[in-house]
Amino acid sequence: MTEAAIRVGLNYDMRAYPGGTEPVELYRAAIEQCGWADDRGFHSVTLSEHHGAADGYLPSPIVLGAAIGGVTQRLLIQLSVVLLPLYHPVRLAEDLAVLDLVCAGRMRLIVAAGYRADEYRQFGLDIRHRPSLMETGIEVLKQAWTGEPFEHDGHPVHVTPRPAQRPRPSITLGGASPATARRAARVADDYQPLAGRLYELYLDELDALGHPRPPAKPPIGGGPQFVHVSDDPERDWARIAPHALHESNSYAEWAAGARGSVYAAADDADELRTSGRYQVLTPDEAVALARDRRALTLKPLMGGMPPDLGWEGLELAASAVLPRLENP
Repeated sequence: MTEAAIRVGLNYDMRAYPGGTEPVELYRAAIEQCGWADDRGFHSVTLSEHHGAADGYLPSPIVLGAAIGGVTQRLLIQLSVVLLPLYHPVRLAEDLAVLDLVCAGRMRLIVAAGYRADEYRQFGLDIRHRPSLMETGIEVLKQAWTGEPFEHDGHPVHVTPRPAQRPRPSITLGGASPATARRAARVADDYQPLAGRLYELYLDELDALGHPRPPAKPPIGGGPQFVHVSDDPERDWARIAPHALHESNSYAEWAAGARGSVYAAADDADELRTSGRYQVLTPDEAVALARDRRALTLKPLMGGMPPDLGWEGLELAASAVLPRLENP
């Protein structure tokens, strides 16, 4: 895929639909799909993280990322997000360095603090300490990846080997509040908010600090959370709807009261489809969306969808969408 081409990526969070495909089959399918996509010009794969979910939401994107790195040559492996405050930062620096070596510098890192107090309690942490844990964690990653000894919490630390990327992998901070925009300008290399207005605040803060602005990026927010490419959208929406409802309502339950959430509970499939957050599109419609958003992300195992259904959408996207995006 050329630099001018619209970027088409994959996304996995590995939820397992209750009573549906077994997790071992979903994980095998995700790895196989990424290997297949790598040969067909897909740009990246994004892996998410949450803990303690009843449906098995992916708790270890670094491990899955390493498995994907072993079967791909070009696909960028984007961790979005790593919940940095839940990790010991020195061990995280080691694990991410190894992942970056496994995939020869294709790791892309977005860290965030998360919003679920249950996750913090699971690791014996207080969610109120998110800001300090985040800033400490980012500083440790930066120091660790120099390859030089340093001190953390009064103890000597030396992280080896270094990541493949030089001088180190970029650290993007994700967030949904003005405080995260300001924090990103101070301590991170880039910012990935849920809303475009926060990115403008981030840019203003960079200017105030005298830091350079990053390159322009595609529009932030506003697009669907899920896209499936189909030659019969009505037929496939009926197959996808239970999984979409499961995912959307699970996120809505978690994010109730959280700032910036894009998820809201839906009573039925018709209500969810009308919201536009989950879209089953023809190839022509998918091309139009990709050209408008300058990107297209497919989630072929969304909500524990059967792998066969995910493969159908991927194969149609590869044959009828990607070739039309090479010269937008």
